[in-house]
Amino acid sequence: MKVKDIPLDDRPREKLILRGSKTLTDAELLAILLRTGIKGSSVIEVAQKLTNKYGNLSQLAFQSVESLQKNLGIGKDKAATLVAAFEISRRVESQSKWFSDKSITSPSEVAKIFIPLLRDEVKEKFIVVSLNSANRIIRYNTISTGSLNESIVHPREVFKVAIENNSANIILLHNHPSGNCEASNSDIKTTQNLVEAGKLLDIEVFDHIIVADNNYFSFVEKQII
Repeated sequence: MKVKDIPLDDRPREKLILRGSKTLTDAELLAILLRTGIKGSSVIEVAQKLTNKYGNLSQLAFQSVESLQKNLGIGKDKAATLVAAFEISRRVESQSKWFSDKSITSPSEVAKIFIPLLRDEVKEKFIVVSLNSANRIIRYNTISTGSLNESIVHPREVFKVAIENNSANIILLHNHPSGNCEASNSDIKTTQNLVEAGKLLDIEVFDHIIVADNNYFSFVEKQII
């Protein structure tokens, strides 16, 4: 049976959109990546042969482009797509574990994590770091990027991200490409506004940290908030 002969709502891509990715079999998920079948075999059948040959997705995930091309119906493009998809999965898993291992207890720990990420930035970035109730990093989101006054952000931008990430607490973070990490009057005013907004939403602003080169400025350490 060709995919186009399957009822629309039961085709892999449509099924994923309508019912969620967890409702798909391994072969259906692979079929979305492979996109097309070959003469005599639908894309789902090609995907099913792959899962049968390798036993499960975890074994398939460690195959190279060259080894995948040895399978009937898998050319260079399909093989590269599969390898890229599994590599993305590995990186997501690795990064998620990295976040779960980071429990924040001091401003210096935050600086140690983010200074290497921002040291060579030529534009000013404002980042919201979301923490769970155990003060572990859930994720971080850049909400503005620019060259001047990008630390002046609106509370709705900050707390929209915080709410979407189900944050218990947040850390505000931005860099000064100039190398001077001292807080400006606008930095202080913006931070105070965000702290007050956080109180209304029951999301604590844990700290606001400015990084520049290898230095940092903590609003908590300086007793500004």
